[in-house]
Amino acid sequence: MLALQGVGVLVTRPEQQAMPLCRLLEIQGAGTLRLPAVEIKPIGNRRETAARLGALADFDVIVFTSSNAVRFGTSLLDQQRDLTLAAIGPATARTLNQSGYRVAVQPPDGTFDSESLLLHPRLEHPAGCRILIIKGSNGRPFLEDELTRRGAQVVTADVYQRVPATPSHAVLAAVLERFTAGAVQVITATSLEIAGNLLAMATPALRDHFGRAHWLVPGERIAAGLRERGLLSPLVMAASAEDHDLVEALIRWRSSVSGA
Repeated sequence: MLALQGVGVLVTRPEQQAMPLCRLLEIQGAGTLRLPAVEIKPIGNRRETAARLGALADFDVIVFTSSNAVRFGTSLLDQQRDLTLAAIGPATARTLNQSGYRVAVQPPDGTFDSESLLLHPRLEHPAGCRILIIKGSNGRPFLEDELTRRGAQVVTADVYQRVPATPSHAVLAAVLERFTAGAVQVITATSLEIAGNLLAMATPALRDHFGRAHWLVPGERIAAGLRERGLLSPLVMAASAEDHDLVEALIRWRSSVSGA
């Protein structure tokens, strides 16, 4: 029997990022249901942003904070291949590589957050350096704030925004039907933003089901944030938000509850 046979998973990532995770889950036998809690939309005018930033070669490091930052921000690089690029994690690095760019700076050991990226020698002591951060609007400001505190001159370029998804009543009713039928036992929450949006969009009946499901989360920070928001559901902890880490965590959980 496949490792996740009989497990139903509600995947809440933005639509374009949900499909690879769904495929990996389905390969292991899980049933998947997509309910994006966030929509990704481009913002800004490329020509105006490029004019504001000036010559990119004048930056010591250019940091991409997510795969979406790569998706909407690589056009600013204007095919320049000799820039020093940093990626906040392995998924972002892969997206840059697939776009034809080499990543020189990334966190050690496959980690994926700002704290880990700041351990890299190029960013650990950045006083006097000019650093460009290409990111989404209203993201976590820790990286910018910490680099500035360490003496770097930081410039930011917001190239996309994350907005709460607004599924129709019919979509929410279909999701409720799957929960009521016992077809979903696990909910993914790869960020506090996604979790908050998901809880906000849910009808009272869905909230009741959400409170009984297991939530699959990437690490202690997200777990603690969910508890602070009053969510008492059982949590399944993954090593990171990488697709393979999420699937591996779910397989371990399934093995533990089945006694395998």
